[in-house]
Amino acid sequence: MNALFQAPPRRPIRELPDELISQIAAGEVVERPASVVRELVDNALDAGATEIAVKLVGGGIRAIVVEDDGHGIPAPELALALRRHATSKIASLPELEGVATMGFRGEALAAISSIAEVTLASRTPEAAHAQRLDARSGELVPAARGVGTSVEVRELFFSTPARRKFLKTESTELAHCVEAVRRHALTRPDVGFAVWHEGKLVQQWRKATAVQRVTDVLGAEFMAQSRELALDLGVLRVSGRAGTPEAARTRADQQYVFVNGRHVRDKLIAHGARSAYEDVLHGGRQPAYVLFIVIAPDRVDVNVHPTKIEVRFRDSREVHQAVRRAVEATLAVPQAGAGAAAVPAAPALWPVASGGRFDAARQAPLGLQQTALLYGQPMASPLGVQERHGAWAVAAAVPPTPLTAATFDADAPSWPLGRAIAQIAGVFVLAENDQGLVIVDMHAAHERIVYERLKTSLGSAAIESQPLLIPATFAATAQEIATAEAQADNLLALGLDVAPLSASVLAVRARPAALAGGDVVELARSVLAELAQYEASTVIQRAQHEILSTMACHGAVRANRQLTLEEMNALLRDMEATDRSDQCNHGRPTWRQITLKELDALFWRGR
Repeated sequence: MNALFQAPPRRPIRELPDELISQIAAGEVVERPASVVRELVDNALDAGATEIAVKLVGGGIRAIVVEDDGHGIPAPELALALRRHATSKIASLPELEGVATMGFRGEALAAISSIAEVTLASRTPEAAHAQRLDARSGELVPAARGVGTSVEVRELFFSTPARRKFLKTESTELAHCVEAVRRHALTRPDVGFAVWHEGKLVQQWRKATAVQRVTDVLGAEFMAQSRELALDLGVLRVSGRAGTPEAARTRADQQYVFVNGRHVRDKLIAHGARSAYEDVLHGGRQPAYVLFIVIAPDRVDVNVHPTKIEVRFRDSREVHQAVRRAVEATLAVPQAGAGAAAVPAAPALWPVASGGRFDAARQAPLGLQQTALLYGQPMASPLGVQERHGAWAVAAAVPPTPLTAATFDADAPSWPLGRAIAQIAGVFVLAENDQGLVIVDMHAAHERIVYERLKTSLGSAAIESQPLLIPATFAATAQEIATAEAQADNLLALGLDVAPLSASVLAVRARPAALAGGDVVELARSVLAELAQYEASTVIQRAQHEILSTMACHGAVRANRQLTLEEMNALLRDMEATDRSDQCNHGRPTWRQITLKELDALFWRGR
């Protein structure tokens, strides 16, 4: 057993051969066929291509051919293009710091040719014909093709069979290749893309507008379940689309982020987007979004990893806050356009379902001052009319009257969430609007209203704390202790009093009063972890909102509280004027629309 860990005999230091150096570099650049596709399409885009075709055999394992109609490579430079660190993209350090092309390292073709059979054919507009170069033999011969470049890669990892064993099935590798092209297609609507496999067209995206390209790539369903976002800060612009909370997924497989046209994976940006959804997502579901970030090249470092999938920002807080603000502003507008700006001015009178008149000026909003009243015992309906049918209880707001033409008024304001007509089971409010029937979960809706008002009223004030009779202690890491000492004031703003008890133990002496039943040690650990990684102001705001969310849940109207018609309508109007009123604080929907067409279908009307 110990023989496995014995130090090897000393060997002399020597330079590695060029081929081995290239193969080592290929291990960083080329992970699977999709990596080759990404690098070759990057080069095609840098060459000014307007049409790119990707042809695959065996999922890209047996063959990859990328053809473009770019400006081509002159014949004398073909051999140079296959050498390590040879590129036309940059020539100096200032150019590297402000690189605006997709590729710039000059490693891809050399790395690929060291682990596969590569043939390069290219023609410039000035050339009479193309030239084809075999990377293995170095033979250069005339070839027939139009202006542009073709790169053919065969038998990937043939010279490193151990790496080839780690590849997945052909169908899996094909899916990764298509996904690589899909990412390019999202950010370059001015370029046409086609993916072929075994001679069959698998995917194609024609030149289109930016909106149409997102629709073509991500589907009409994503467009219908997402909202456009835009934020321009001068040196930084964020645009794209953010999926609605209801369109959230179980996996983070529909989250696309592009920085200056380059697809990246960045924890900072992902955290900024996720934090914008935390008030409206249910459980551990993942949001769907596509974000295009445009920033001055000298404010972002793309030379972080050979795959160019990671970036580093000069001002990371600026980018994080911009992403969060852009997504938050988009989600703040109610999905049905029921924002405050969409609500018409209330007239002196407007009709209710009975045909009578209701004084809109007398509507009292279900605000914070009413939460104590709403904790009371269930009230009888104003006129004592209550009908029960099995498990369903309908609290009628008015006595039944014959339906007449006077029931509906053409001059009445078109409220987005309609006018209340009844309450079901002490839980749901029924309302009628121009589209049909609206069903509202009154507790979830009022919870959102109370929560948003609590956030506004709190501002930057500190959370009220409650001292612990016996401090809660836990073994802490050196980073946790350092964070607790450095962020003591910020922790107090959250109602947490955390201080070192010894060199390796932290003690929690106070916790937020609103979270009396929570695990205080787990809360302290999670807050310390975030304070160590992210901006303190962002962490404080997130933690404050979690506490306020709990307070709002306790303060919202409870089930079985039978509301009057005035209270139901007040709830609807408050929803229309409240940000993010489509979801409660836990991400559950607060209302649903059933259209007249759907109602007709239930009863086979028109068949």
